[in-house]
Amino acid sequence: MTTTRPFRVLGVQQIAIGGPDKQRLRKLWVDVFGLEVTGTFRSERENVDEDICALGAGPLKVEVDLMQPIDPNGKPAVHATPLNHIGLWIDDLPVAVKWLGEQGVRFAPGGIRKGAAGFDICFIHPKGNEDSPIGGEGVLIELVQAPPEVVKAFSALAQSAII
Repeated sequence: MTTTRPFRVLGVQQIAIGGPDKQRLRKLWVDVFGLEVTGTFRSERENVDEDICALGAGPLKVEVDLMQPIDPNGKPAVHATPLNHIGLWIDDLPVAVKWLGEQGVRFAPGGIRKGAAGFDICFIHPKGNEDSPIGGEGVLIELVQAPPEVVKAFSALAQSAII
């Protein structure tokens, strides 16, 4: 496997939590922990009705998605795994997807597309297969194109850690 990566994983972009009733999730995350609801997203194709919350502020904030299925018997089953997926900021998503694919990483169907928060995204499949043996080992991983202000903030943070 090639060791020189032509992209950087900058940090955690989001944590997506699924359940049969997002109001129960809101009780803890919004009412008790005090996260701010910054938006909502509903997609029949993705079988999801979600509240998008913010943890922290500025370009380093982490999105916490509280998700319930539109159809509890439909796919994807966003509530079947309580920790549905984790999202990672990527500095150059198209380059990352190309390189990761060449390394044997298996992607979930759908390719690069706009995500709920408006950023380009794609998913690494939770399981590898014969053609692409590297997967998330049971975890769905969302790769998210970081906007310039996020790349800049993480670069500044990395520079201050070196000094």
